Amino acid sequence: MVDPVRVQQMQEMEQVEQCVKLLIRSRNELYIHMRYLDVALSSLGMEADWKRKNIATDGFILYYGPDAMLRLYDQGRGRKEVNRAFLHVLMHCLFMHWDGRRGRDEMLWHVACDMAAEYMIDGWLKPCIRRPPTMFRREWYQRLLHQGIRVMNAESIYHKLEKMELKEKQVNRLLAEFMVDEHDLWEKEKPQSQRVRRQNQWRDTRERMQTELESFGTEDASEADRELLEQVQEQNRERVDYRDFLRKFAVLKEEISVDPDAFDPVFYTFGLERYGNIPLIEPLETKEMYRVEDFVIVLDTSMSCSGELVMRFLEETCSVLSSSESFFRKVNIHIIQCDEKVQSDIKITSREEMQAYMEGFTIAGHGGTDFRPAFEYVRQMKGRGEFRHLKGLIYFTDGKGIYPLQKPEYDTAFVFVEEKYSEISVPGWAMKVVLSAEDLRK
Repeated sequence: MVDPVRVQQMQEMEQVEQCVKLLIRSRNELYIHMRYLDVALSSLGMEADWKRKNIATDGFILYYGPDAMLRLYDQGRGRKEVNRAFLHVLMHCLFMHWDGRRGRDEMLWHVACDMAAEYMIDGWLKPCIRRPPTMFRREWYQRLLHQGIRVMNAESIYHKLEKMELKEKQVNRLLAEFMVDEHDLWEKEKPQSQRVRRQNQWRDTRERMQTELESFGTEDASEADRELLEQVQEQNRERVDYRDFLRKFAVLKEEISVDPDAFDPVFYTFGLERYGNIPLIEPLETKEMYRVEDFVIVLDTSMSCSGELVMRFLEETCSVLSSSESFFRKVNIHIIQCDEKVQSDIKITSREEMQAYMEGFTIAGHGGTDFRPAFEYVRQMKGRGEFRHLKGLIYFTDGKGIYPLQKPEYDTAFVFVEEKYSEISVPGWAMKVVLSAEDLRK
């Protein structure tokens, strides 16, 4: 007598075997056409999940429903759709889309991630994955590009979709068009050790991929390969906490303040208990601390810089500087507006003056961009003795201007907005910081 359970088990084993063969062949075919994906393609394990009606990944394993995988193969004229699905999941992993969802609209973020992955795949003219995009896709790609997206990554797409204030019906239509895999595993929190290991693994993979893509050269590379390189470079660029970065410009100085770490409280309280009101050790009345004293903020007010982003940058900078742990009681901060010439210079000496300046802030300029006048203006101020300990200068700009040839006597940082930034040759003596527009708007 035939055992139905045994028959079912045998059928399931055959299905799993077929799926594994499909995925391995798909991985090999992708490797042949895109050698720079070699490490990424071999980074995901494969595991059947009979409860799953699609594919999914947690960054370590590619989980697939065997029925769904075989159906994908049948509907896709061979391995083409399997290849595309494999690449789609790989894009999520390379750019670690699961890390970007916090603090965002979940549904809109999932749409943005799928659109970013499919945009990359649709751009590759490889026979193994080539499928002409639908008219709906082409219209959405053009719509986003016409809105000024420099790099079509998930973050940029999300910001544009958020501004559009799409209705639920429109979001669902986008999901139906671009969704390939399930994202439910993104929501499941993993232990800290696994999260760190996953992050390090994909960061190392991206860095290696960037090296290989750059070594191929951009002249012979396809447009899709150049697009991938831009996205990888964008993701690999070191992200900095702007508040922590600002504190690099602090100086060490004594302030009138009790320093609890500079005396032993045991002897202090013993004296009070033993002799009444006579502490054996008095606490120091001054404390050494790092804070901002002399400082220059230059705002690029040329036509190419958005007034909103200039304002947001100034608000963020002033917010950090106005905090009690950053300000000395008396400061000397100059806020300079400059396009091709210095338009205004406001001196700030206290937290109150900073707040008053922010309340009445207006932009002056809107001409061309030349960084040299601001540096010459600061040099003249130093010559007049207007600074005692000028630690640094921060220049907020889009980078499209003429840089000074010589390094000034103080530290200098050029701050760019991510969506406006491009790989511009900032002088080697200057620091370069790229902020996201989202962080500034928040």
